Amino acid sequence: MKIDISYGSGGKQTSNLINDIFIKNFDNEILNKLEDAAVLDMSGKIAFTTDSFVVTPMFFNGGNIGKLAVCGTVNDLSMMGAMPKYLTTGFIIEEGADSETIDKIAYEMKLAALDANVQIVAGDTKVIEGNGNIYINTAGIGTIMKEGISIHNCQEGDAILLSGNLGEHHAAIMSKRMGIDNNIMSDCAPLSFLVKELLDNGIDVHCMRDVTRGGLATVLNEVAESSVCRVEIIEASLPVSDEVKGFCNILGLDPLYMANEGKMIAVVPQNQADKALEVMRNNKYGTNAQIIGSIVGGKGVNMTTILKGNRMVDILYGEGLPRIC
Repeated sequence: MKIDISYGSGGKQTSNLINDIFIKNFDNEILNKLEDAAVLDMSGKIAFTTDSFVVTPMFFNGGNIGKLAVCGTVNDLSMMGAMPKYLTTGFIIEEGADSETIDKIAYEMKLAALDANVQIVAGDTKVIEGNGNIYINTAGIGTIMKEGISIHNCQEGDAILLSGNLGEHHAAIMSKRMGIDNNIMSDCAPLSFLVKELLDNGIDVHCMRDVTRGGLATVLNEVAESSVCRVEIIEASLPVSDEVKGFCNILGLDPLYMANEGKMIAVVPQNQADKALEVMRNNKYGTNAQIIGSIVGGKGVNMTTILKGNRMVDILYGEGLPRIC
């Protein structure tokens, strides 16, 4: 069924859209009341975030815009040491979108929410003129598990861990757009339980960041600037799959600047690095984790190359790949 402007009128068609797709997929006691706002039971400090998703194509190897919306919001909360609890979602739907497409997107959101143990408790839909595209806005709330985790909190001597292979989301999206047939899948995944396991095992995490747009290079430069330090990384320690390496070699891409949607860095005391690595590798979303470098005095980001040279790693300039998330 094609969506037309009447589905944004607030009348019968809007009600059908909400009940037949969103209530069916996001089914929970809070949402099902269909109040003007969700009433939540929470205590202590909370983290709160919002995000928007415009990825094209909407469906790609390893996920779709719905899964991406849930994982992206969950991961932003997790990086602050919070356990995500509740999400909201707003769908902006262009005329011509197919209801079956919307249902598939909502279903993937449902599965991702179950994986992350969060509930989608409020939402909104708008229908606008267009060519069948769909955009999603989210907000998320989580309860703080450990205070003090901050991009401003890295300390000289700390170790830097990366939770897995670089560049998979970027390569998956680019492959789909260019019609390149390969087995590269987006790494889109919720990292909340990986974070919880680090904290439950007594790791004194100083900083966490999810590695998304701009890639690892941009994230590390943000860390160096915010914590007034120098980041040293080792090229040989950076995990990249053989297929992504081949993809990069063909197209002249650098994995350091490629987007990811299920990877994070954790900055921890050096004496806890090995334990933190073990914890990461025991989680299904951290099996390829590596210790990639350390925090030292100075400024900027330096990489020791495979040839034992030094390369200054700058922040991404310009647009790496538009509408990647």
